[in-house]
Amino acid sequence: MADVLFIKTSSLGDVIHHMPAVTEARAHRPDARFAWVVEEAFAPLVRLHPAIDQVIPVAGRQWRATPYSASAWRNIAELWRAVRAHSFEAVIDTQGLFFKSALIARFARGRRHGYDAQSIKEWPASLVYDVRHHVAWNQHAIARNRALTGHALGYAPAGPPEFGLDRARLVEGNASSYAVLLHGTARPSKLWPEDLWRLLTAALATDIDVVVPFGTEAERTRAERIAAVASRARVPERARLDRMAQLIAGAAFVVGVDTGLLHLAAALGVPLVAIFAASEPGLTGPVGTGPIAVVGGQGAPPSAAEVMAAVGRLRR
Repeated sequence: MADVLFIKTSSLGDVIHHMPAVTEARAHRPDARFAWVVEEAFAPLVRLHPAIDQVIPVAGRQWRATPYSASAWRNIAELWRAVRAHSFEAVIDTQGLFFKSALIARFARGRRHGYDAQSIKEWPASLVYDVRHHVAWNQHAIARNRALTGHALGYAPAGPPEFGLDRARLVEGNASSYAVLLHGTARPSKLWPEDLWRLLTAALATDIDVVVPFGTEAERTRAERIAAVASRARVPERARLDRMAQLIAGAAFVVGVDTGLLHLAAALGVPLVAIFAASEPGLTGPVGTGPIAVVGGQGAPPSAAEVMAAVGRLRR
């Protein structure tokens, strides 16, 4: 049995955008054994993908925060053992970053595939690969991941992307009885003003329950202020990504800024409204089988009225 190692460590949106490449690879290589190196926080989500046989967690964020700690060195040793345990037919680095992914590829035993110097943000990463592939920049991240994986495994990507996540299997209890508002993002420039979230929540909560999740303590505080405007709005407990996937899968619709959980909603086929303020939807926007409305754009955040109108169209 052939072994294939994928390296896509973070961020959440990038991890989700790599899933169609894995789904397609499984269709072309049904007998191969697939392993995936991913940041430990995202490992619960990657384990939901049916094509993945082994998840290798990496504590990259811990390394950067406490590079000399004993726990950091233990994780490095564990990662070394895991990627050296097999001789891989192909090691495919779709991350393309020198420290985040290319050095991990360098640890692994097998033929290393990655982007060439013209197709990559950090060109020194290309020096690590045994085979360098040219992949055009001016296409969606999903298409780039699929193209590189296809080059490495010897097939041409075709058809719409399939994320491999089963929404129906994740749904628990009564689905479609609430809306989810994804207000948090790691980049402040991508945020939508809190007062507009409060207006949106008050309007939506007249006829549907509203769930306002969070990831950090700062987001928890903001979520509580947003939810405070309506009795039908609530802030759930912080949960692992597999539990968040269940929460999102059961929603009637999602409204969110350009963040990883929004892309998870798209991957699950949940109807959604995507709010863009500081990024380009054409290159990193949500892709999925459900209804998707994109409002705003780079440097042009939408008004509350525009978002409400998009929600209205989604719910017809």
